[in-house]
Amino acid sequence: MGRIKTQLVKRVTHDLIEQNPDKFKKDFVENKVIVDELADVPSKKLRNIIAGYATRLMKKGDF
Repeated sequence: MGRIKTQLVKRVTHDLIEQNPDKFKKDFVENKVIVDELADVPSKKLRNIIAGYATRLMKKGDF
């Protein structure tokens, strides 16, 4: 079983992907840089969680 993502992480990730669907890739490292450019995230940990969730959504094919 994995970790549960909070509503904040889900909301921010979905908003970023909906606004910029062509920028996100299936690579975590690239998504980390993209999240850093697009969002004002207060911590590295939160940025990495958002980038990881975006990567998972892109691999799953939901967007």
